[in-house]
Amino acid sequence: MSDQAELSRAETEAAEWFERLRRPSVTARALKDFQAWKQSSVNAEAFRRVEAGWRATGALVGHPEVQAAAREVLAKRPLRRRRDWRQIWLPAAVAGALGLILLAWADRALAPGYRTAVGEQRLVVLDDGSRVRLNTDSTVRVVFWGDMRRVYLRRGQAFFDVAHDPARPFLVDAGGTEVRALGTRFDVRRDRDGVSVTLVDGRVRIEDDRGEAAELLPNQQLRVTDAGLSRVRAAGADAVSWTNGRLVFRDTPLAAAVAEVNRYSAHKIELGDAAGLGDEPVSGVFDAGDVEAFASAVAAVYGLRPVDERDGRIVLVPAAQSSGG
Repeated sequence: MSDQAELSRAETEAAEWFERLRRPSVTARALKDFQAWKQSSVNAEAFRRVEAGWRATGALVGHPEVQAAAREVLAKRPLRRRRDWRQIWLPAAVAGALGLILLAWADRALAPGYRTAVGEQRLVVLDDGSRVRLNTDSTVRVVFWGDMRRVYLRRGQAFFDVAHDPARPFLVDAGGTEVRALGTRFDVRRDRDGVSVTLVDGRVRIEDDRGEAAELLPNQQLRVTDAGLSRVRAAGADAVSWTNGRLVFRDTPLAAAVAEVNRYSAHKIELGDAAGLGDEPVSGVFDAGDVEAFASAVAAVYGLRPVDERDGRIVLVPAAQSSGG
């Protein structure tokens, strides 16, 4: 099954589960089946999207375009006229279709999107005065409606400088992780293995999709993975140095430093035959995107030679080794 087909299947099932769980007759067996279904990260994120969509559209019920979308769905599948409690609830298929239509409508019409290419950074000023700085290869969607301020970090990394508004909490949704703030400055990074949150000023509350939560104070950070929330730890002074265009390494394993440098360039560095040096420490300050300077510095320290390949890669090889082309 393709990724797109799996996502479509998950969103349809999520909408059906959402409606089913709202019924007064939901059984313990159904709850157990739901928990098993939600073990899939794709399913869990789809369910969170449906929940968020219904929360958003709850404030939109008076909007003429939303009402038109609802009428269109209901016209195709009218409710039966029996006068019992079932009359209150839409059939699961209708509710699922309506939920997905409203969610898609809100995502398209109300949620402007911003993205950056590899190596690009971008500063976005939101309608409330909050500022979002996107790091390399990142995508966000912004939903401001009524008393809701929500930013969806689809991928990558963003630094948030939130305008203070106690009446409207500011939420960042990064898949299975939600970060809640009022007026504060913090960094959220989403990658394949989880989500990292670093707080610079103010206070944030972080919650994962299992309900585990923690609060951060200034200069603290934590990471959220499938295993749950990590312990809160101190953040280094250079934890958000990327916002100034710099990458700072302090005894960072070489393999990890190479992976970080590669985020900012289409021309990737590879350790090649030097892979055995992957755990060796690297320290230094580099301009984000300057892979040549990083490769040259590492080569000088560890007796390597950077080889420019035809496809744009820079392969680090032992200095005595000739290029394989």
